[in-house]
Amino acid sequence: MKHKGLRCLAAAVILGTAVLAGAAAHAEDFYKGKTFRFIVGFSPGGGYDTYTRLIARYFSKYVPGNPTTLVQNMTGAGSLISANYVGRRARPDGLTGAVFNNSLIVQKSLGDKKVTVPFEKLEWVGAPSRGEIVCMMMAFTGKTTLKDVLASKEPIKMGATRAGSTGYDIPVIMNKVMGTNFKLITGYRGTATIRLALEGREVDGFCSQWESMRVTARSMLDAEGGQKLVPFVIDSHSYQDPETKNLPLFKDVIKSKEGLQIYNSWASQMAFQRMLALPPGTPKDRLEILRTAYAKTLKDPQMLAEAKKAKLVITPVSGPDVERLVDEIINMPQHVKESLSFLVRK
Repeated sequence: MKHKGLRCLAAAVILGTAVLAGAAAHAEDFYKGKTFRFIVGFSPGGGYDTYTRLIARYFSKYVPGNPTTLVQNMTGAGSLISANYVGRRARPDGLTGAVFNNSLIVQKSLGDKKVTVPFEKLEWVGAPSRGEIVCMMMAFTGKTTLKDVLASKEPIKMGATRAGSTGYDIPVIMNKVMGTNFKLITGYRGTATIRLALEGREVDGFCSQWESMRVTARSMLDAEGGQKLVPFVIDSHSYQDPETKNLPLFKDVIKSKEGLQIYNSWASQMAFQRMLALPPGTPKDRLEILRTAYAKTLKDPQMLAEAKKAKLVITPVSGPDVERLVDEIINMPQHVKESLSFLVRK
């Protein structure tokens, strides 16, 4: 009986290996000679675009059949157009994925009727990073510290894409729980265009993720005089960056318990950023192939060396973890939704 059991186990292992080998061969047949498209919801030169183009350069190496990769920028409505494209229009064939702002998921959960993307049906490949929120001011304003900002009698113009983006939501939250005097200037297509607006003195400041700003806004952070971009408050010191180590933290300067709950509830989405999503109905075998390739890409020594040289922070989040976090946002408790409801324009 013992030998029979061992023979059965061996047969099962051989069968399983054969199945996996067959799946890999099938995948190679499918992806060989094809093109995988990364749709980026923001303009070239911003954090979403920079991270995606870095990943795209190495992704093909780990997909069986080594398909060509192509990055396309599909801008508009704070990346809602790209999210709608992958959620409703893109073919579910495993050849198209989109990268968009996950704040849109929060907006839909809070009842924003303009956001109708079926996030609960998307297939999540993974994310390259977690977020660290930072707010910054231009030196020409003369208001480069949190104390300066809080003391401002005049409205401070903050650039943003739309409601549901970090650049919009954080200033609105700060107005509500910290008493800042921010005026939102919206309609920009991404952080790259907001940076141009800052340099042109159309707006005074904006909020974004530090892990990308430290790279994409480097020339402005290093500038002198009025054209210098100056961080004044940040979410955490998790990256131990000397440039921001002395900045005050949101959690330390928000005084009320209710205000801190509002901020923490919104900031929970920072656990994953710039995630790659596939259309609903994408075959499960292709999803798993792309998840595996994506995870291997984010561990590629050459890719990590290039990221380090460019000062891009890579903190991978797996596809299943992104799926779980999205589910938590979609099903957030009602009292949390009520505390954040002021973010949604009725």
